[in-house]
Amino acid sequence: MTWSIVAFDRNTGAFGAAVATKAFASGSFVPFVRSGVGAVGTQSLTNRYLAPVVLDAMERGLSPKLAIDVALAGDEGRGLRQIHAVDRHGHIAAWTGGNCVEWCGSVGEPFVSVAGNMLSSDKVAQATLDGFNAEPSLPLPERMLAALENGEAAGGDRRGRQSAAMILTTTEDFPDLSIRVDDHAEPLPELRRLLAIWRRERAPYLHLSPSKANPAGLIDLDALDASFAARGINVRFRR
Repeated sequence: MTWSIVAFDRNTGAFGAAVATKAFASGSFVPFVRSGVGAVGTQSLTNRYLAPVVLDAMERGLSPKLAIDVALAGDEGRGLRQIHAVDRHGHIAAWTGGNCVEWCGSVGEPFVSVAGNMLSSDKVAQATLDGFNAEPSLPLPERMLAALENGEAAGGDRRGRQSAAMILTTTEDFPDLSIRVDDHAEPLPELRRLLAIWRRERAPYLHLSPSKANPAGLIDLDALDASFAARGINVRFRR
């Protein structure tokens, strides 16, 4: 009931996953990422427990295919599941259960996988992959969004549209980017609007936050005051 894209940017080390569907709040159950490990999309009649199992297995060194096999082995509903993954080597794998609603299937190449079910036609997945490859110089979030937009133009979810989401991680144990459109008549344009806000209001300041490399982040009070002043925010930290 969904189509999604998972990708690894070997130049930045970023893992990303993005989804669009005619279902409420798809960002809460489809895309999963883990820094240094991989990205997973789990959909159709979603079993959210599958994605952490796949990520754990890939973190131990299993290939995406073996990791997916391990996860599905314990799921009696595997025929209703669709799941795909990419790892830190750019290897991909996908599973589409025999009971998933057509059109269902996946396409991919090293570093990127697209999977979907209940789509308007077999053209949607390939159009999504083509959209991802159309402008390879773009940052990963913009490439994933362009991919979904191209898939939507090819027909998208056969039932219509309702939600979309995108998540991306680089070095930390939590996402650099996590945006969701849970219920909207035009979820992909709304996702693009949110991505633009993230680019403007969050991305430039990520380096100031606590991180593995700098556990405290920026704590110099004068520098913090100057950072807010540069954004036109008239506040000062107490001394």
